[in-house]
Amino acid sequence: QVQVVETGGGLVQAGGSLRLSCAASGSFLSIDVMGWYRQAPGKQRELVATLTTGGSSNYADSVKGRFTISRDNANKNTVYLQMNSLKPEDTAVYYCNALVVQLRNLFPRSDDYWGQGTQVTVSS
Repeated sequence: QVQVVETGGGLVQAGGSLRLSCAASGSFLSIDVMGWYRQAPGKQRELVATLTTGGSSNYADSVKGRFTISRDNANKNTVYLQMNSLKPEDTAVYYCNALVVQLRNLFPRSDDYWGQGTQVTVSS
């Protein structure tokens, strides 16, 4: 069983900042990738940022230069999303995803798990 829990959403004015946290816990061998996705009303879920175990990051063009994904130094299963210069169009439910490696019938297998989501609202 794997749990993914996000915290840190809220209401902020345009130009402000928020930091989201995501912690993965449970039974798994390792985590390959953790990432943030978002879904605005009436739109499909989209990638915001990902971070591999090796430290490689990837960002959506719309957030480059404003958002930063990072890993907790003490707990490698926790990642953060620092969001600066927020815009009204960043309003969405933000979901954390963890691609974990588990043993299934004695073989390693990758599966992804999602958190419940946290609301971020940016007012103009």
